[in-house]
Amino acid sequence: QVQVVESGGGLVQAGGSLRLSCAASGSIFSINAMGWYRQAPGKHRGLVARITTGGSSNYASSVKGRFTISRDNAKNTVYLQMNSLKPEDTAVYYCNAETIIGGYWGQGTQVTVSS
Repeated sequence: QVQVVESGGGLVQAGGSLRLSCAASGSIFSINAMGWYRQAPGKHRGLVARITTGGSSNYASSVKGRFTISRDNAKNTVYLQMNSLKPEDTAVYYCNAETIIGGYWGQGTQVTVSS
């Protein structure tokens, strides 16, 4: 079993920045990749950014050039640096840990960007 806990959400003005953190615990050796997803009201949950244990990353086209995913292996933590935030980035952001037997989700953290 893997547990993930997100933190760092909040309210920010358009153009501002936030950094989200996702701390993993438990059977962390089984994690292949970790990703950030988001879900806005009335919309499906979608991938924002993902990083593998090897360090390869990919991003949704809507956040490329603005968001950066990184990891600190010593702390078992993944970060999402979000710059130049837009109102359309408003959503609940979820962290997911991918393992061979499935994914583990955090409880989510709210990000609200005001115009």
